Amino acid sequence: MCLAVPGIIITIEEVDSLRMAKVSFGGVMKQICLEWVPEAKIGDYVIVHVGFALNIVDEKEAEETLKMISEIEALMIEEEKQNTTSPV
Repeated sequence: MCLAVPGIIITIEEVDSLRMAKVSFGGVMKQICLEWVPEAKIGDYVIVHVGFALNIVDEKEAEETLKMISEIEALMIEEEKQNTTSPV
């Protein structure tokens, strides 16, 4: 399954001639390429897929998406618990 996830840009730097950023995904930091969103700046939320920021999103949209991802994760954990505790 492919998933693009929003994260907030914490720092921006140039690495090997590429515009890179440290992006926080709920506290988990990853180095992300910003070459496709040259207008991105510190504090912006970006949608990230496989290490590349694809576009900038507003904070409200990013928070709603992160909330939905958390809800999906909680449902998956609950389903896994039910599968491991139910008799075969």
